[in-house]
Amino acid sequence: MDNTQVTANRNRIRIMFDAIAFRYDFLNRLLSFRQDVRWRRFLLDKLPQTTEKLRVLDLASGTGDVLLALLADKRAPKYVVGADISAAMLQHALAKVRKAGVEDQCALTVGAAESLSFADESFDAVTVAFGVRNFSDRPAGLSEMHRVLRRGGCALILELSLPPNMLMRALYLIYFRATLPLLAGLFSKQRAAYHYLNRSVEAFPAPQTFCAILEEAGFQDCSYTRFTFGVAALYVASKAR
Repeated sequence: MDNTQVTANRNRIRIMFDAIAFRYDFLNRLLSFRQDVRWRRFLLDKLPQTTEKLRVLDLASGTGDVLLALLADKRAPKYVVGADISAAMLQHALAKVRKAGVEDQCALTVGAAESLSFADESFDAVTVAFGVRNFSDRPAGLSEMHRVLRRGGCALILELSLPPNMLMRALYLIYFRATLPLLAGLFSKQRAAYHYLNRSVEAFPAPQTFCAILEEAGFQDCSYTRFTFGVAALYVASKAR
């Protein structure tokens, strides 16, 4: 994919998320039956447990759900940087950060996964929840995640996936292709964005394949865990020491 295609892709995705930002949290809870909250807790459980302050990059941070969950989790002190291509999504994140009173524990920045502005080995962990599907250039985004991660650091990636059971998959696809866009259209008037959601999930690599892609980007020891009949998966990978 050349730079022109990557930029066009990124702009299209940014505009789409700018348009749904005002309803994003509500629709996430509604359309996932609040399972998205539960899945994020599993991500927190995989963070390194230490008394030293962790520096964490939350990539594709959106409205800040993972960022705020990271800061609310007191098992290890943290400073979290949230980055996203959508300024509108980050405006909602900023409002939530201010409401929680954690402005001194985090920073928010507009930025693309494929061209991060951070120095090499800046973070102890990198998290991405439901964002890797939206990278304009997936190999470049994963390579950038690896670059900014410190040696021995971990990448935690939460993504939607297709259930491995064929009956569950058939039922899921009926919901995903028909019911979900209809409900999203009623509440957000942005039905096309949720048609994009089901297309991007169906096109995303199977877990074993995605682990191989992570290894191609330089990560090692990749593992994954499926949740809720396999409609979501948490990937854990590390950078060599």
